[in-house]
Amino acid sequence: MTLREALQKKRFVVTYEDQSPLEGSPEDFVRTLSPLRGRVDGISLGNSELRVVGDTVKTCRLLTEHRIEPIYQTVTRSKNRPELQSDLLSARSAGIENLLVFTEDYRITGDSLQEMMFFHVDAGKLQSVLEHLRRGETVEGRSAPPADFFLGSGVESLWGKQVPDLELREMEEMTRIGAGYFLTTPVFDLDRFARFLKRVEGFGVPVIAEVMIVRTAGMARFLNRHLKAGLVPEHLIQRIERSPDRQRASIDIFRDLVAGLRELCQGVHIITIGGEEKLKDYLDAAGVR
Repeated sequence: MTLREALQKKRFVVTYEDQSPLEGSPEDFVRTLSPLRGRVDGISLGNSELRVVGDTVKTCRLLTEHRIEPIYQTVTRSKNRPELQSDLLSARSAGIENLLVFTEDYRITGDSLQEMMFFHVDAGKLQSVLEHLRRGETVEGRSAPPADFFLGSGVESLWGKQVPDLELREMEEMTRIGAGYFLTTPVFDLDRFARFLKRVEGFGVPVIAEVMIVRTAGMARFLNRHLKAGLVPEHLIQRIERSPDRQRASIDIFRDLVAGLRELCQGVHIITIGGEEKLKDYLDAAGVR
């Protein structure tokens, strides 16, 4: 069953995120992901900081050959229409069907005129390229193999119910373009996330919650300092720090988050930030297939 089919059938999906390798063989990298076959509904691969698109596309193709559904992840801010189109044509030629797009370097966020202008430019580029490819042509009017990607879009979920009007308009626009699901920023506070979902339920688009595995209290504090203040609640940090078995505490936090999210949304998107060799323990604890 594809990711598109699973979401349409309202199944709770699990996706995982990694990054195309900068060193070593893509074949070896994909083999390390083989144990996830049958346990996740898709693996999202973003380009490295060097943005070697071809390597990411090749790795996605290898995932398909290993019967793992790839999700090609890209951003629009730094690309013009021909560049974005080139990336998507490469993805299409590799048989990639899933596209996860962020209209800025991390997630849709902000409530300013500048952000609004950036978003509309980015969304306009994306819509133009997708519409042309769906019709089997390029933006220059040349013939191209038809491509109808299953589109996912990133959103900021930390607002709770106080979602800015700008983000609501952005979500409305991405829904109109054809987003099949929204992927949120990392979720640690289930109550706040439930309020966010209530605010955006009118779009009728499945929401997948990002779950970031936090292995140590130091890692949690680093995220709060450098990613988003207050992202990881202090009570979770203390739960890890005071535990005689910090690995077990980390796994239990992940298990509890996934259990709570099963009742709220339609899936989870897992990010490990290192420690990938321990992922099986987390999946087992959360009852992920």
